[in-house]
Amino acid sequence: MLRRSRFVHQLPLGDDRVLVIHAISQVRLTVDREVGAVLDWFAVARAWPDDDESPSGLALDRPALDGCVTSLLERGLLTEKSADDELAETQAKLGATYGRDPLALLDGFRRAMKEGAEPYWAAGASLGLADLAGDGRRVDVVLLGDCDLQMESDFLRREAARRGIDLRVAATFPDDVRFVGEHRHDAVIVGALRSRHSLTAPQPGPDAAAHAGYIAEASHILEKLRERTAAPILIDNLPEPTVQPLGLAERGLGGHRARFRVANMVLANLVESYPDVHVVDVAAALAAVGAENLLDDGQVGFTHLGSPGWLLQRPPSEKAAVHGIFPDIAPLARVLGGDPYGREAVLARAHVDTLAAVLGLGRKKCVIVDLDGTLWPGVLAETGSPFAWDPAISGTFSYVGLYFGLHEALLCLKRRGIVLACVSKNDEATVRELWRYPDHYPKSRLLTPDDFVTWRVNWTDKVENIRAIADELGFALDTFLFVDDHPVERDRVRRRLPEVEVWGEDPFALRRRLLTDPRLQVPRLTVEAAARTDLVKAQLGRQHLRAEVMDENAYVASLQIECRIVRVTTTEKLDRISELFARTTQFNTTGRKFAVAELKALVAKPDAHVFAMEVADRFGDHGLVGAAVVDGGEVLGLVMSCRVLGLGVEHTFMRHVIDALASEHATLAGAIMATSRNAPVRHIFRDHGFVRDDAGIWHLRVRGGRAFVDRAVA
Repeated sequence: MLRRSRFVHQLPLGDDRVLVIHAISQVRLTVDREVGAVLDWFAVARAWPDDDESPSGLALDRPALDGCVTSLLERGLLTEKSADDELAETQAKLGATYGRDPLALLDGFRRAMKEGAEPYWAAGASLGLADLAGDGRRVDVVLLGDCDLQMESDFLRREAARRGIDLRVAATFPDDVRFVGEHRHDAVIVGALRSRHSLTAPQPGPDAAAHAGYIAEASHILEKLRERTAAPILIDNLPEPTVQPLGLAERGLGGHRARFRVANMVLANLVESYPDVHVVDVAAALAAVGAENLLDDGQVGFTHLGSPGWLLQRPPSEKAAVHGIFPDIAPLARVLGGDPYGREAVLARAHVDTLAAVLGLGRKKCVIVDLDGTLWPGVLAETGSPFAWDPAISGTFSYVGLYFGLHEALLCLKRRGIVLACVSKNDEATVRELWRYPDHYPKSRLLTPDDFVTWRVNWTDKVENIRAIADELGFALDTFLFVDDHPVERDRVRRRLPEVEVWGEDPFALRRRLLTDPRLQVPRLTVEAAARTDLVKAQLGRQHLRAEVMDENAYVASLQIECRIVRVTTTEKLDRISELFARTTQFNTTGRKFAVAELKALVAKPDAHVFAMEVADRFGDHGLVGAAVVDGGEVLGLVMSCRVLGLGVEHTFMRHVIDALASEHATLAGAIMATSRNAPVRHIFRDHGFVRDDAGIWHLRVRGGRAFVDRAVA
């Protein structure tokens, strides 16, 4: 049975919108009339989903209604409890802190359940049923900010929903850091800090810096956040002012706009001292679409840098502050195109882009490109060379620059760790013969066949070639991006391989999309990422050898494997170790993810150990492929990259870990959390003498540097 919570109130706002408020949790949602009608329908308890009835007078099919009900239930606006049970449960929660200040108690309960922005700043955008339901991966974020960030809450959710992400937002003020510890979150976003107002004028004294207070506040909030969370932190830099107090007379580094630029540069340097902290380039996002109509420093103040559209949607009651006398806002509305929320929409895209990149949402592993008409003009077999470029004819940034720029962008993706492949209907021998550049070409900007991990240059259907590449690399189809200039080929791939992302319609937008799409971004470059093309090529070489050598032992012996295992004592390898725990699903004992901040704390802890293993063979270096985290003799996590499974190195690694810990601990313990994918790791403890107890924990007793089985724990 489902019913509307007894604590829900609905306030009509006009324009077919309804404000829904939960009196206890303080969840506030602005919804359309249909969602309000669904809530009204559940004023009477109903046997959902078995009830065959639906709210009358609504243009909702059953799937849409199911999604709406699920979302309302998740937010506590609908409940399975009776009115009496719901009241009793609330009383029990409040009674748990009997004797405390009732107002503080109620505030704590509301804070724990809070969703969305502060009411005064809630934009109240009518998002509709699809945005309310959310049908993708759930991501929770906490916002720490004032109006500049909190007004984005609804726009963040709408932008995320457009990308198939079910984003949940809880917001509070910048100095309310303890709020983070009270809410589920996958990331924290910090808005423009209040100390930006100190940038209005230079500080006195020849050595004083105007940005000192701003950077001090940023450092303080990052320190406090890291005490409470290991989740990624996104911190906004400052918009660049569009007007200056003294105009052209604002000169040098002490000028108004320059002070904001310097503060942003120092902030970018500051975050390098903190693991898993990332700057959201608000200044660039606003400048890219025209900051003049998105910032209010031309209307109300030099450092607020909020939205001029705020003036378009204020309630008439606020005119009391100006005696009820105010200019006609029609000119402002015309300048802003009638949209009071242009700033919020632009920055919501920037924030969701950064979230997607940092959390790896929808990340692409491989870009497959066509050749003729895509990487170069025309058909290579007919033109005789990729380009007919002669410096006497044109510069590198003229017509030929469109193709040079595409090559350069793809080379940048290669440096990020994204591998490249190509598919072309062509004669392979002809392509290999003609794909040459004369010495006067800018070769450092241009792709060669060696930059691709694999290719299919033949007359086979491109769909089948893409499938073959996916099988060869072992990547899921949804991790591929395919680029082709031919509309028929693009349509065929979209129809038959809908998981594959397909681009190529607009050659003039292609370079920018490749360089800026968050699914092609990585938060940091690691040595392994930069070398991934060579790693994948080496892996393919091993696969081909394995297919030729029938005896498995002979195959492994022929690889001439070398393992380098170390206890990590610095931060140098932590980015890669964190990435390994996040991305490894097969040989992973617990599935636990370790943020860089958490690993850094463990490295510094006397009774904790972080181990790393690098593997190489005659084909090349696998890189850092194994890691173990041990705290107080408990193996919290053990992972091994799938690319070295079957080589026996997991046993080499496990023996090293046991030997390294034997002199410090009498007993070692570990757990294996079974998943649908981690079958390869299930016996790693058993194979090294650990015994499983009734609670499912594996134990190994060690003595004098040697391990032995303690049957007492069996």
